[in-house]
Amino acid sequence: MRFLRSGSKTSADEPDAAPATGPETVRVGGKGRPTPKRRDAEGRRRGPAPPPPRTQREAAKLARANRPAKEDRRAAAAERREGMARGDDRFLMPRDRGPVKAYVRDLVDSRPHLMGLFMPLAIIVVLSLLVPIREVQSYLSLFSLIALTSMIIEGILLGVSVTRKARAKFPNEKIGGLGTGWYAFTRATQLRRLRIPKPRVQRGATV
Repeated sequence: MRFLRSGSKTSADEPDAAPATGPETVRVGGKGRPTPKRRDAEGRRRGPAPPPPRTQREAAKLARANRPAKEDRRAAAAERREGMARGDDRFLMPRDRGPVKAYVRDLVDSRPHLMGLFMPLAIIVVLSLLVPIREVQSYLSLFSLIALTSMIIEGILLGVSVTRKARAKFPNEKIGGLGTGWYAFTRATQLRRLRIPKPRVQRGATV
């Protein structure tokens, strides 16, 4: 019995069995936890997201807090106005962007147009309705009708001419006659000093 006890090894005398390897086994001496994803780590560093505003007053207060400073807004607005005035495509409206529209503006700005008197004509029409003298009303109404008819005819001729020149200048561009003609017409009806973008050619210049 003693021989058997001395020759046999108990479980306490046996060395520790090697740990089984597997996906859930934590390596001894390591971190003891899986490496977190970058998104989760950044979320923990930043903390929980603030709750959304519950009332209109809270929403307005949050909007004011996130709004840029007044000086920055004024500087951005001034830069936008200057960019639109000089014809920078970054600041222009979509209808004014592109080399085709710039060329159409140059064609319109290179010559005077009767349509440039459209705004003064509108004032005359209003005055003709306010003047109590019937004879004066008749003459002003007749003058306004003749001037308006002349402007319409000039606008149609201008649209046809500008479209033809633009298509010859940009043969690879798809230029619609109606849209280009209307763009030229509306540009010509504005007073020259009020046009945006500002004219970059003088009257009488060859375009």
